Amino acid sequence: MNLRQFLRMSKWARNPPSEKRVKLVLGVVALCLLLVGYEYVFGTPDWLSGWSGRPKFRP
Repeated sequence: MNLRQFLRMSKWARNPPSEKRVKLVLGVVALCLLLVGYEYVFGTPDWLSGWSGRPKFRP
């Protein structure tokens, strides 16, 4: 660890973030984990998977 990290930790120890900010950060992390879990269970939709490199012709 370098000096900058120790200074940041001491600043947070003296003046911790508010409860509202902590709830916001935990909510965002929970939302991201839910999205990752949904994608893991159901997979990525076709429109989000990207282009394969060649067009798909359907006669």
